[in-house]
Amino acid sequence: MITLPPVWAFLVVILMLAAIYAAFRFGISYRKKIAEAEIGGAEKKAQDIINQAKAKAENKRREVLLEAKEEIIKNKAEADKEVKTRREEISRQENRLVQKEETLDKKTTALEEKTSEMGKLTEELENKLKMAEETYKKQVGELERISGLTAAEAKAGLIETIKSEARLEAAQSVKKIEDEAREDAEKRAREIISGAIQRCSSDHVAETTVSVVPIPNDEMKGRIIGREGRNIRTIESLTGIDLVIDDTPEAVILSGFDPIRREIARLTLEKLIVDGRIHPARIEETFERSKKEVEQIIKQEGEQATFDTGVHGLHPELVRLIGRLKYRTSYGQNVLKHSIEVSHLAGLMAGELGEDVMLAKRTGLLHDIGKAIDQEQDGSHVTIGANIAKKYKENDAVVHGILAHHGDIEPQTIVAVLVQAADAVSAARPGARRENVETYIKRLQQLESIANSFTGVDRSFAIQAGREIRIMVKPEAMSDSSTVMLAKDVVKKIESEMEYPGQIKVHVIRELRAIEYAS
Repeated sequence: MITLPPVWAFLVVILMLAAIYAAFRFGISYRKKIAEAEIGGAEKKAQDIINQAKAKAENKRREVLLEAKEEIIKNKAEADKEVKTRREEISRQENRLVQKEETLDKKTTALEEKTSEMGKLTEELENKLKMAEETYKKQVGELERISGLTAAEAKAGLIETIKSEARLEAAQSVKKIEDEAREDAEKRAREIISGAIQRCSSDHVAETTVSVVPIPNDEMKGRIIGREGRNIRTIESLTGIDLVIDDTPEAVILSGFDPIRREIARLTLEKLIVDGRIHPARIEETFERSKKEVEQIIKQEGEQATFDTGVHGLHPELVRLIGRLKYRTSYGQNVLKHSIEVSHLAGLMAGELGEDVMLAKRTGLLHDIGKAIDQEQDGSHVTIGANIAKKYKENDAVVHGILAHHGDIEPQTIVAVLVQAADAVSAARPGARRENVETYIKRLQQLESIANSFTGVDRSFAIQAGREIRIMVKPEAMSDSSTVMLAKDVVKKIESEMEYPGQIKVHVIRELRAIEYAS
């Protein structure tokens, strides 16, 4: 291996570095020339492209200018045409306006002439009206002088005459229509009601507010009273009923206005008498048993009533309330028996008329349901009953029948009218209800007083226990036709001022007697 001296090695390295540097400089110069040649070619191409673009742009500009000029020329021609058309239209409208103005001037002239004529006619009419008024006043004055009456008096007399004639004609027409209608309607109504009553006969006994409990001997009275009266006080405090232990042999009287409490007290006392062990603890135990027994009786009575009438599907609470009516009375009439009878009567009459029998029976059975709790709530039994029926989802027709059965509202259905009639028939049965003497006499007096309050009445007599009133009229003060209107007026006043069960017949009698003597 040849080894060079350090100096020579250094020179070789220097030469190599110089050669590398020369080659590097040559490469850079060569690349620069190539790049300059490429740039010159690109600039030339770019200039060519720009020249071409300018030429195209100039051509496009010329085309656009040409199109714009053509469009302007076209639009100008159309505008000129439209202007011409509008000018022609304006000219025609101006001509029409001129013609209208001429016509309007002519009409205005004619109107002014007519206005002038009307003014003259108005003046003439005013003059004639004044003359007519003066003539009328003279005629009225002359008529008043001749007749001896003022205009107001003559007018009143004429009106009264016309009213009297109209009233007379109306009374005659009413009487004729009523006579024709009554021939068939009254006969048919009587057949239906009498048939229903015959098919639904039932007994009625007026009930009282006391119960009598028989005892085996008078010694039992002392046991009922108890030591220092503790037994009787316990019974009265539990039941709310007064025990009357007097000189009546072998009997104890229970007095109270609540029939259910009175029944519980009666059963309690009867059980205690049978048992013989009478002391406060035993009384309380027996009272609770009797109370449950009465509740069971109420339920059974309600179910029996629905079975007897064939009314089904009632709410259980309604059935219980119906059972409570067994211990409720109205004017001494048992309300449960009354409701059952009304149900049967309404159903029978509905069958005769082709109406819904089951609806009539249902309404009749429930019509007095409010009386089951009317002592516990405020309001009339009609309102309470309707609210109960609504509460337990009864038919609207049933609710309406309950509301209408005493005339609180006008009946709107045939069933409501039938229930109203059935209620009146049941209440009007002989012996069905009782009244005290004072109330009875007051009703008769009020009935006669109402009849005597009318002009032309001579005397009136309430007969048939207040079921009929006969009115004697003065024959010289009233005509036969006027008696028809009098009867109607009396009926209206009785209905508005009196309360009474059933119906009251108003019988107006006019009798004219002519008596002469031959001598």
